[in-house]
Amino acid sequence: MKAGKPFHPARHTEHKLVTSILDGTYPPGSSLPNERSFAEQIGVTRQTLRETLQRLAAEGWVTIRHGKSTMINDYWKEGGLGLLSSLTKYGESLPSGFITHLLEVRVALIPPVARLAIANSPEVFLAHLNLFENLGNEAPAFADYDWKLQVLFVRHSGNPIYPLILNDFSSIFKVMALHYFSLEEGKDSSRDYYLQLLRSIEQEKGDTEQIVRSVLEKSIGIWKKIKM
Repeated sequence: MKAGKPFHPARHTEHKLVTSILDGTYPPGSSLPNERSFAEQIGVTRQTLRETLQRLAAEGWVTIRHGKSTMINDYWKEGGLGLLSSLTKYGESLPSGFITHLLEVRVALIPPVARLAIANSPEVFLAHLNLFENLGNEAPAFADYDWKLQVLFVRHSGNPIYPLILNDFSSIFKVMALHYFSLEEGKDSSRDYYLQLLRSIEQEKGDTEQIVRSVLEKSIGIWKKIKM
């Protein structure tokens, strides 16, 4: 641990548990050590360990069995959105193919949301898209601009659930975007995308959903060229 960095027992415990599950130290179907020895191993109190296990159990990571050791669940089958939100915080330990699967979900989710949002508030998107030519060529600027566009999609969709879903992925999408926009191909594809979207809104073509789906599908192929 770096000198001067504050120690947060609950955060430390969650990190140890989740990364140990993800890296296969404790695979699905296995059991954790007894509470006393595991707390000592992690370097926290038994109370901190209990509270963390309760939280992870609520997300679907583990099953707490009274009188028996805590069992690791098959989190892909038994977890929910809470687990998915926690999972995105552990980029260094993500399961193989996770990012590609996440991008595939985005292809299914964002295009119809974009169609609704632009139909509801075209002037908002015209204002945002008219700024893209000033982005320059730096990855952080593209990452920030593209994230704001996705945020506008969900906020203007008319459905309050969409922002809640997107917020869960904010940290990992921002990290992914920096890698994606480090490629010239990623920046060029997005410049073309922003221009197509702008022209579509200006000319009221009604093809928003197709444009967004096409570029998101293309982004998966570009992403696969990135070695993280």
